[in-house]
Amino acid sequence: MTTIDLTPLYRSSVGFDRMASLLDAALRSDKSAAGYPPYDIEVRDDDRYAITLAVAGFDRSDLDIQVEKGVLSIRGKKAQDGKERTFLYQGIATRGFERKFNLADHVEVTGADLRNGLLTIGLVKVIPEAMKPKTIAINQPEDTVIEHGGGS
Repeated sequence: MTTIDLTPLYRSSVGFDRMASLLDAALRSDKSAAGYPPYDIEVRDDDRYAITLAVAGFDRSDLDIQVEKGVLSIRGKKAQDGKERTFLYQGIATRGFERKFNLADHVEVTGADLRNGLLTIGLVKVIPEAMKPKTIAINQPEDTVIEHGGGS
């Protein structure tokens, strides 16, 4: 198990307390299910993203998408159709899955679309007005007249 010391980061930054837990979760994540289903993470704009999962064989009713405490969870469970089938070869995976993505602060899910076996989840980073850059005026003292001692 690898341990990462984030002390230097904490000396020069404020508000990155969650980073340690995110790194820890990433290092501990289950590698056995890491390849299924395959997915892409796409940057569409400065503040827009999309996650696309290949979910061939799954219908809308077989999929569940939830966001809780900054974690996007996508679950798939294929409903049993009751038909008994005999395969010569079965290469289309229909096993259940769960994928989780940690979302940065202020990233919100805008919607989901299932088309041609691809589930695309739209994301947008919404920066609150209070966090946007603003110019701070420097106050000046009242105009004071400085009198110079002049000859009379």
